[in-house]
Amino acid sequence: MEQAPTLQQIRDFKGTYPKQLLYLFGTEMWERFCFYGLRGMLAVFMVTELGLAEKAANLQYGAIQAFVYAFTFLGGVFADKILGFQKSLFWGALLMIVGGFTIAAAPKEFFYIGICFNIIGTGFFKPNISTMVGQLYHEGDARRDAGFGLFYMGINIGAFLGGLLMVWVGKSYSWRAAFALVGVVMIISLINFAMRKKSFGPIGLSPLSPDMPASKRKALEWGTYIGSLAVIPLILLMVTNTAYTDLFMYIVGPLTLVYLAWEMRTFSKAENLKLGAALFFIFFSIFFWAFFEQSGGSLSLFALNNLRPELFGVPVDPNSVNNAANSLFVIAFSAPAGLLWLWLNKRKMEPNSVVKFGLGFLFLAGGFYIFKSTLGFADENGVTSTEVFTFAWFVITFGELCLSPIGLSLMTKLSPIRIQGLMMGMWFLASAYGQYAAGLLGAGMSAEDPNASNLDKLKLYTDGYGELGLYALIAGGVLIVLSPLIRRLMREVH
Repeated sequence: MEQAPTLQQIRDFKGTYPKQLLYLFGTEMWERFCFYGLRGMLAVFMVTELGLAEKAANLQYGAIQAFVYAFTFLGGVFADKILGFQKSLFWGALLMIVGGFTIAAAPKEFFYIGICFNIIGTGFFKPNISTMVGQLYHEGDARRDAGFGLFYMGINIGAFLGGLLMVWVGKSYSWRAAFALVGVVMIISLINFAMRKKSFGPIGLSPLSPDMPASKRKALEWGTYIGSLAVIPLILLMVTNTAYTDLFMYIVGPLTLVYLAWEMRTFSKAENLKLGAALFFIFFSIFFWAFFEQSGGSLSLFALNNLRPELFGVPVDPNSVNNAANSLFVIAFSAPAGLLWLWLNKRKMEPNSVVKFGLGFLFLAGGFYIFKSTLGFADENGVTSTEVFTFAWFVITFGELCLSPIGLSLMTKLSPIRIQGLMMGMWFLASAYGQYAAGLLGAGMSAEDPNASNLDKLKLYTDGYGELGLYALIAGGVLIVLSPLIRRLMREVH
């Protein structure tokens, strides 16, 4: 029987990428097919099938996405303390499978119940697979950023396929079939991981002491499983009533910071300085995702109402373009971007991570100014150019590539191993606040009048996108100016 490798053997890999990265790539790719496919359907389904007004749909979208990402923090904590990354991943995948098939059974009646299963499932799955990627590398290994770049490409292959197909299946064929795809594809993801599980050796195994009695270990693990199911009614209440979402978001962030401060008391000054730098990146990422995540809310409704159903003369579903264009560009450019960082690193020319973050915001600003410009290409019915819209996503993609894969890598570099799951969870919790803000921003740009014309809607959205472009431009400038200060906090981490 083949022996599981040691941690040293895994990290002493030759070449650019460890083989285990490719296994995680495949697992994450199929999970992201489900996540981004589902995300791309939310606002369209709520407006066209549940009958929500656009303002309400934006708020509802923001609430659902906020809870998805908020629960990645809790998933990270339970993985760190009780389950380990591997069991967390399995449990999360099982819950997502149940969620997909629950909605498919009766999309209108069971939509919110199925979404609750997906919220909890993603919380257990998402932060822990990203943390496992970080643990494939020795501390200081310059290949880590390239590894996260390749992993990020896997995310976006799944996001491209799910974003392209699932909303099209729902709108053109059957919403029941579209939601069933979540369950089917998550089964593929789970099988892919189960077949490769042994190759990860000690990575992701239970953090509980080997000396702990088996009965206590089982009680903690089963308590986690049962507890995560028991909170479904509470999540259902909060998701369906956005006032409760507001309350949750006001509470969870401060509590998280208090918990982190409690953990930080046991670390050295150098470790705490690096955690301070990590919090700086987490804070700015909230603003990035608040703007970027208009993709599933206001931009999804913009595509539904205001885009021509053709791209360079080819008939297309505008929502599929909105959902898939960014992912397609990431697939094309993420690996070259990771290799570019390696090439620059060898020549001591690589910009530091703070400057990369700043560049991310500048590209984001450019993309939103292009979204604003679509008003100049519109006809009298408020229908505008899909080509210009797609070009905006092309520009924004380079901003995402400067920030998101680097952010995942930084959380593993700047965090002590004992709380890496927690810090990865905080990175995604920042995304929760970004998603929450995205819903509020989208609702603020939506027409108050349910009978507003497409042209009126177009003017409101493009005005809003211009404002977001300005804020992104300011944030990018601030980051670049502050980069020397933050670099000192990061110590040896580049």
